[in-house]
Parts: sequence; C-alpha cells; structure tokens
Amino acid sequence: MQPVLSGFFMLLFVLLCLLGILANGFIVLVLSRERMRRGRLLPSDMILLSLGASRFFLQWVGMANSFYYFLHLADYSTGPARQFFGLHWDFLNTATFWFSSWLSVLFCMKIANFTHPTFLWLKWRFPGSVPWLLMASLLISFIVTLLFFWGNHAVYQGFLIRKLPGNMTFRQWSRRLEIHYFLPLKLITLFFPCSIFVVSIALLINSLRRHTGRMRLSAHSPQDPSAQAHTRALKSLISFLILYALSFGSLIIDAAGFFSSKSDWYWPWQIVMYLCTSVHPFFLILSNLRLRGVYRQLLLLARGFWVASQK
Repeated sequence: MQPVLSGFFMLLFVLLCLLGILANGFIVLVLSRERMRRGRLLPSDMILLSLGASRFFLQWVGMANSFYYFLHLADYSTGPARQFFGLHWDFLNTATFWFSSWLSVLFCMKIANFTHPTFLWLKWRFPGSVPWLLMASLLISFIVTLLFFWGNHAVYQGFLIRKLPGNMTFRQWSRRLEIHYFLPLKLITLFFPCSIFVVSIALLINSLRRHTGRMRLSAHSPQDPSAQAHTRALKSLISFLILYALSFGSLIIDAAGFFSSKSDWYWPWQIVMYLCTSVHPFFLILSNLRLRGVYRQLLLLARGFWVASQK
C-alpha cells in the first residue's frame, strides 16, 4: 500500500476514534448528570451508562495500543507493553460485549410480546436484575482479563528466559500461543454474550412475525403503534447486529495474529475493529429521547454561537 494511502487510513482511524470518544463521552456525561439530579437511573439508562463508559475508555486504550504496536512492533511482545495494554483492553472489551448483550435483551423484553410463563417471569424480573447483571459482567470480565494476562505474561517470560519447549524460536512459540491459547480463549469468552445477543434478536423477529400475523387476521393495519415499535426496535437491533458481527469477527481474526503493523491492511483493519464502538453510540443517541433532546439543545447552542460570531 502506498504511504499516502496508509496515512489516509491512519488519519481516518484517528478521526473515527475521536468521534466515538465524543459520542460515548456525551452519553456518560448526560446520564451521569441525570443520576446526580434524580438519585437513580432507569434500567435502560444504567446499561447505556455502563456501555458508554466502557466504550469511552476502550477507545482511548485501543488507540494508544494501535499506535504503540505500529511504532514499536519489535518491542511490543518482548517488553511489558503487551501486558500493560492487554490488561486494560481485555477487561474493557469483554465488559463492552456483555453490556451490549444486555442492551439487546432490554430491547427484547420491552418490545416482544410472548405469553410463555418463562418469558413473562424474565420480563418481570429483568429490570430489577440489571444492577446485578452489570456487576456480574464486570466480575466475568475481570476473570477473563486474568486468563489473558497469564498468556501475555507467559509470552514475556518466554522471551526473558529463552527456554522454549521443542527447540522452538520465540516467534514460533509466540505464534503457537496465539493459535492454541488466545484464539480459543477469545472464542469461548465471547461466545456467551454473542449468543445472548443473537437469541434476543431472534425472539424479537419472531414476536414481530406473530404480531403482524395477528393484525392481519383481526383486520387491523400492520402499521399500528405496536407493530411500529417492533419494527423500530428490530431496525435498531439489526444495525447493531451488523456492527456487532464486524467487531466480533475482527477480534477473532486479530486474536489469530493475521494482521501485524507491517501489513498493508493494518490501519483499515483497525478501523473495522473499532467501527462498532465509534458508530453505534450515535444510533443510541438518536434513539433515546433524553439523549436526543440534549443533543439537539447542544446543536442549537452551537448554531447560536456560530451565527453570533459571524455578525
């Protein structure tokens, strides 16, 4: 890839991360202010606040990690940098996936119409369980971080002692760990939140299909408020699913070590990895009445300053 094109993708990556940082920071500030004013938050706002905070810090850590890896490839695995960045990145990334899954469950519980006793019980219990689910997500993320930290520490110690099994070189041994330890661990730890996410979307699609069928049989318009609520939630979750799938796939491929900083596709791949955390917050802002209202007020305020400065 030409240096100019590589520089363009690098700049695009930085701009994308900065936009995501601003959007996630906006969500955290608005909901934190709401928490201070009212003394409590709705379950949906608690999930949004947790998700926004984890994404906000994840993008800072991810951006620093990407540039350090790009500029210091030779020292990345042989120094403490891999352990330092990995300790923060693995925790925040795992927590982000779990918070995203609980957000999809919340959509499903609020919109889907099922009469099965188990679903009704979950729908009744879920709002009150949100604080415990968020705490459990943090605990799981902490455990996962320790497992990844052990692998990163093993790589660092392997470089220091130079006593590797089977007369392998350090590069061969590090590659073996990536394929046989980091990749399976990534698959296992992300499988459960991703499964919850997919099941929530499947239930919502099934609920919309059943609801549309009932409306047709009762001669009601398919554009009644309930059907429209189903459709809006479904569109939101499908867009989220696309970004979620891109993030999941890119993390799995990244865990396999296919793209080093020497690759021509390093910076485009970094853009794909952080696309969800940068773009999806804007969907959340526009779909939330409180966030959208504050966002419009800020736009009007900025427009007023701009008009005043032109006079």
